[in-house]
Amino acid sequence: MALTVQLITRPGPGVIDILMTRMGLGAKKTLEKVDFSAVGLVQGKVIDMIFAADIAEKTADVQVYDLKGTCPQHLTTIGIFGDIAAVKASLDAISAEKRLG
Repeated sequence: MALTVQLITRPGPGVIDILMTRMGLGAKKTLEKVDFSAVGLVQGKVIDMIFAADIAEKTADVQVYDLKGTCPQHLTTIGIFGDIAAVKASLDAISAEKRLG
């Protein structure tokens, strides 16, 4: 199963509201203190998302959060928050990792 990867630069207030709704209360409070201009979204199997989150955090100065939801295919989505260059670097590193997907 392949990963789905998306980059959102300068997310609007509606997108931020959707993301905040899908995050736990603790993450929402933490995110309110994070200065970010981009959000990377990565969807895949839980085990791959944990691995992808590790890659993202080791690649650049980003904050990674689990985006809660229900999916009958056992997929999950993570949100990678930071400046545009950092999020893009994280997504590139995740996409380049041959052990994912």
